[in-house]
Amino acid sequence: MSDDLPESDRLEGVPHPRETQRLYGQEASEGAFLDAVETGRLHHGWLLTGPRGIGKATLAWRIARYLLHPPEPGMFGATLDPPQDDALAHRLRALSEPRLLLIRRPYDEKAGRFRAEIPVDEVRRLRGFFGLSAAEGGRRVVIVDTADEMNPNAANALLKVLEEPPEGAVLLLVSHQPSRLLPTIRSRCRELRLRPLDQADLSRALDGAGVSGEGAALAALSGGSVGDAVRLGTGGGAELYGQILALMAKAPGIDRQAALSLAERGAGRGNEAAFDLILTLLDLFLARLARTGVAGPPELEALPGEGALLGRLSPDLAAARLWARVQETAGARARQGRAVNLDPATLLLDMVLTLDETAAAVAAR
Repeated sequence: MSDDLPESDRLEGVPHPRETQRLYGQEASEGAFLDAVETGRLHHGWLLTGPRGIGKATLAWRIARYLLHPPEPGMFGATLDPPQDDALAHRLRALSEPRLLLIRRPYDEKAGRFRAEIPVDEVRRLRGFFGLSAAEGGRRVVIVDTADEMNPNAANALLKVLEEPPEGAVLLLVSHQPSRLLPTIRSRCRELRLRPLDQADLSRALDGAGVSGEGAALAALSGGSVGDAVRLGTGGGAELYGQILALMAKAPGIDRQAALSLAERGAGRGNEAAFDLILTLLDLFLARLARTGVAGPPELEALPGEGALLGRLSPDLAAARLWARVQETAGARARQGRAVNLDPATLLLDMVLTLDETAAAVAAR
């Protein structure tokens, strides 16, 4: 990797998963993997699943480091916490370890943005990787982060490797939505299902990432995902979420100019992260609306006045069903449109207007 190229799997201002020394709240998944190793049941394909931002990539890197330099029996006990300052750790952090290959969305220097999907050419790098490293012997590790982002040709190319894995190969597939993967890929992997973090683990993980203040205040929105909490805290999430609440406070009948102003923050080259963050916040707002109609406003408000607004827009179960239906479709439609290069501002504006139309439908009942 060129030092001056951005990384699609890195959050600005916090350590990359390969640089993260502690993993919180996933002891069960770590234990399941270690048990497989210790009982001679190490599978060639592992599917690390669970919501985004709960430590799947961090676990993948911890497993990779363990496999490439396993400790002497009894040296560290049942843990993936060997020393982090040896030569292997430095090579992994620099992406210079020849026995490991990372597959992820590439950066298009000409377009100045990341590819929307993992293309087949990235997966075809496995041929050269396995060929060059075969003479060295020992294990070879591949991390796919995230496998959900493979296009169909890439997925089929990876499936062929999983069907006939080279000797000593271990493939670690990170997946936020395993249902999007080919059933044949899922069937050829052993699943490690990670859980959302509880409040204590989330707080410790945020402290470890150096995120406090705004990030901690928005922990209520993260659903146990330290990655989402970090994105909210380091990307101006509180201010953006406040802008969404201010818009929806006037629903039905939102201010079109204010809606366009929000949408334009996610437009233009270099604003892909803002686009994703706004979509995430809109999706979180929809989820909180749906839950409010079922169980009432949340005990912990993300921002002052949120609870009253949620209660007005989603007063009962019928309203909750309407908001849940919008949540299932609106965000996916916007992301699909972005993948085929539709105007991001138009996509965001369309989603906001859909929320306003749904608010009108609730009010008209």
